[in-house]
Amino acid sequence: MQKITPFLWFDNQAEEAAAFYCSVFKNSRIVRVEKYANASPDGSDVTQVVFELDGQPYYALDGGPEFKFNEAVSLYVDCADQEEVDELWAALTAGGGEPGPCGWLKDKYGLSWQIVPRFLTDLGTDPNKEAAGRALQAMLKMSKIDVQALRDAYNG
Repeated sequence: MQKITPFLWFDNQAEEAAAFYCSVFKNSRIVRVEKYANASPDGSDVTQVVFELDGQPYYALDGGPEFKFNEAVSLYVDCADQEEVDELWAALTAGGGEPGPCGWLKDKYGLSWQIVPRFLTDLGTDPNKEAAGRALQAMLKMSKIDVQALRDAYNG
């Protein structure tokens, strides 16, 4: 078992959310679904779901409506290129998700994601601080990240 594993609290959609996330990310699977012997007071029989997204383990709990996700915690996705950004952005905002600023979004369950192209990540260590700064300023005006627009800003 991995020493540190993200644990996600859902009202009563843990199994649905895990299946959705596994459909979005390659090399993903539901490992197991744990259920109550009898349904809980809200009618759900799921206690928790263990799943993997591209090999990273997660736990999801049907814990009830007491706690909600917020932007203080997000899942950061390193994307190779614009095609991957576009694909993940479309999938994660589908069905009621919401785009946010600077590559952030909320999915239909309220979980925050950062969909970040590697080019943007690499700007943090770019030795040309002026060019990287132009690209970062361009990023601040974006919702979904546009890699070509970042490159254009970088190149002046």
